[in-house]
Amino acid sequence: MKKKILIIEDNTDLSHILRVNIEALGFDTDLAVSGDEGLEKALSNGPDLIVLDLMLPGMPGLEILKRLRNGGSKVPVLVLTSKSSEMDRVIGLELGADDYVTKPFSVMELQARIKAILRRTGKVEPETPPNRIRMVFGDLTIIPENRQVQIKDKPVDLTAKEFDLLQHFANRPGQVLNRSQLLDAVWGYGHGGYEHTVNSHINRLRSKIEQNPDTPAFILTVWGVGYKFTDAYQE
Repeated sequence: MKKKILIIEDNTDLSHILRVNIEALGFDTDLAVSGDEGLEKALSNGPDLIVLDLMLPGMPGLEILKRLRNGGSKVPVLVLTSKSSEMDRVIGLELGADDYVTKPFSVMELQARIKAILRRTGKVEPETPPNRIRMVFGDLTIIPENRQVQIKDKPVDLTAKEFDLLQHFANRPGQVLNRSQLLDAVWGYGHGGYEHTVNSHINRLRSKIEQNPDTPAFILTVWGVGYKFTDAYQE
C-alpha cells in the first residue's frame, strides 16, 4: 500500500503545491485546512507522516504537535515555519517534531526531507515510479539519481537550477505550468524573483537540449499561459 501523507495547511495555493509534489513521489495525500480538522484526521486516519504548518485557524500547529506526542503518537511530523519564527522551530523540535522546512522553501528540498524522515523512522518508501531511474524522451535522457542529462548519449552540462527545472518539467509531461508555478516549485515557494527568471532559464535550457531552440521538441510554449513538457513519448 502507498504511504499516506497528511497535509495540515490552510493556504490554498501552498496546499496545492504540497499535494502535487508529494504525490509525485508516489505517496497518497490527505488535506486538512484547520488545526481542529488536522488533529482529528491525524488521530483517526493513521497517516504515515504529517506536514504541519504552525500558523493555522483554530488550533495552532504547536498545540496539535503537543497533543499528538502527549497522547503517545509517534507519527513523524515535518513542520513548516517562516524565517522569522525561530522560537517556534525550537519549541516544535522540543515537542517532538522530526524536522522542519523554512518558508520560502524549495519543493525538491521538501521532497528530500520527507523521504529522509521516512527512512529514519523505518517507514518503507514507495516503489520508484516508472522511468524515474532513467527517464528517456527520444534523444534526451535524464538520470535523476546522478543529476545527469544526455543528448544522443553525449553528456549535457547543466547548472543546478537548469537541471531542477528540466526534471520538474519531465516529471509532468503534458502538464501546462505558468511562470509563477515554476518559480514556486524550482526556486522556492514565495520566491521573490521575477518571472523573466523563468524565461531566461528556459531559453538557456533549450539552447542546450534542443536541436533547434526556435522550434523546441521538449519544452513547449503555451502562448498566453506558460510552458509544458512534451507528452509525445508517453506510453
